[in-house]
Amino acid sequence: MKEVTVAHLGVDRTTNSPVVILREKDGHRVLPIWIGPAEASAIAMELQGVKAQRPLTHDLLKQVIIGLGGDLRRVVISSVKENTYFAELLIRRDDHVFQVDARPSDSIALALRLDAPIFTSDGLLDEGGEEHEDPPPEPSIDVEKLKQYLEKLDPQDFGKFNP
Repeated sequence: MKEVTVAHLGVDRTTNSPVVILREKDGHRVLPIWIGPAEASAIAMELQGVKAQRPLTHDLLKQVIIGLGGDLRRVVISSVKENTYFAELLIRRDDHVFQVDARPSDSIALALRLDAPIFTSDGLLDEGGEEHEDPPPEPSIDVEKLKQYLEKLDPQDFGKFNP
């Protein structure tokens, strides 16, 4: 397993989708993961030190973990299947470690809030991107534009939810 950090957060210009780029901590390989706008906003807000007036979902989960006496030991981006990445949260409470299935985007947002390390395998780093001598071109995400976009979304844009 290799430790990675959030190197960049931006928008893929070909798909207009947010993408988080993880870079191995002591190397040059990168792993791009396409994520949703809400998760991108949660990651961007934490990276920029912006605090919401009321707790957002990731802030709530942070408080639940802490309130129950746990701590987030690590996040592991574990696999990819059919272009969908999978992650696990490893939460410790007393002498028990709980493994919780989670989306990578939520896991990253939570790891940033709890100052927990993020890991992935050599295989995913090898599949996800190539080695870079220099950092990849830095994508940028404008938090204000993202907020405006999210505020203007019509629920009809998402289609009908059928439980």
